[in-house]
Amino acid sequence: MGGITPFTATDYPGQLAAVVFVQGCPWRCGYCHNPHLQSRTRDSPLAWAQVLALLQRRVGLIDAVVFSGGEPTIDRALGNAMREVRALGFGVGLHTAGMYPRRLQEVLPLVDWVGMDIKATQQGYDAITRTADSAKTVWASAKLLVASGVAHEFRTTVHPGLHTPSEILALAQTLSAMGVRNYVLQVFRSTGCKDDELNVISTEKFPSADLIENMSALFESFVLRRE
Repeated sequence: MGGITPFTATDYPGQLAAVVFVQGCPWRCGYCHNPHLQSRTRDSPLAWAQVLALLQRRVGLIDAVVFSGGEPTIDRALGNAMREVRALGFGVGLHTAGMYPRRLQEVLPLVDWVGMDIKATQQGYDAITRTADSAKTVWASAKLLVASGVAHEFRTTVHPGLHTPSEILALAQTLSAMGVRNYVLQVFRSTGCKDDELNVISTEKFPSADLIENMSALFESFVLRRE
């Protein structure tokens, strides 16, 4: 495990939760707020036994445990960890970028809510992830999630240096046509970001009010997050 946040009210909608951070991610997104978790080291900073002991002390104080990262579906032990969390009486949340659809399919029956990051239209993925063919498996995961019946939201972090308004609207239209009903647009924040090129570009007036209005009409629930 890469770490744990013992209490949060923002990582699982409507629930008080702890967040368990899993090491490892194959992508290198410039706006990543957890770049220290991108590498998967042989020795974990925090043993699962320690995490489980902390969670046992949180019984009755929180509602759920969210597995985040990094990319949690990179870990073959994710399903077993979720089962142990459920055995303590917690709900289970998952943050994923969808690059491992087979493992996502395996753990979906163990999950109560999923927040799925969708980076861009298929054509725009590699520029953001800095990884070739990075969109290859994402849309398979997105379709699995929509079809699963598991409560979820899709969210996209946008930056004027990475996304044009037309690309953002096209992405939203694609998701709406797939059956996505809950969508969050997250405006890039420089906090924790080590990419100087992104940090110097202002996001104050991005996206425009017209774009927000057009997107909000596509979903039952649309949220714009600036903080």
